Amino acid sequence: MNLKDIPMVTREPVYREVERGDNPLLARMIREVFEEHEAPRVGTVYSDPTTDDLYGLFRKERSVLFVAEIDGKPAGCCGVYPSAGLPVGVAELVKFYLAAGARGKGTGRKLMELSIRKAREFGYKQLYLESLPQYARAIGIYEKQGFTPLERPMGKWEHNACNIWMIKEL
Repeated sequence: MNLKDIPMVTREPVYREVERGDNPLLARMIREVFEEHEAPRVGTVYSDPTTDDLYGLFRKERSVLFVAEIDGKPAGCCGVYPSAGLPVGVAELVKFYLAAGARGKGTGRKLMELSIRKAREFGYKQLYLESLPQYARAIGIYEKQGFTPLERPMGKWEHNACNIWMIKEL
């Protein structure tokens, strides 16, 4: 059974920070989103080894990963991370993924709002993100949250398959 087959309508999501036990289910959910959208697997989060240990990754200072949990299972995530090479005062909005059953219910908007609020608390002045055309629906959400397009990537460009870059003033 895939995570997308699990009905996610019985309860409201619980929003919390990532826990060690989330690692396998979050990695699986993220990879299922890539497969569902036929997004590139090489040069993206799909093949990034840190995807298998998000709890460990987000132990870094001034970083956070929020998880939407429905019926005891992670149904989405979104976070803030001080990615390598970004200018001072800039963090990256990262790992914004939702299981199919959690979409269209405001879960993604809430995860992003929590992440933006936390970025401000951390003292960041801007949030940067990278995405793919396969995630056109998410790009619309980014625009509604005030992100605007950039012509080129910022920082150390690790996920070279990404060709959409955006920034938001905080």
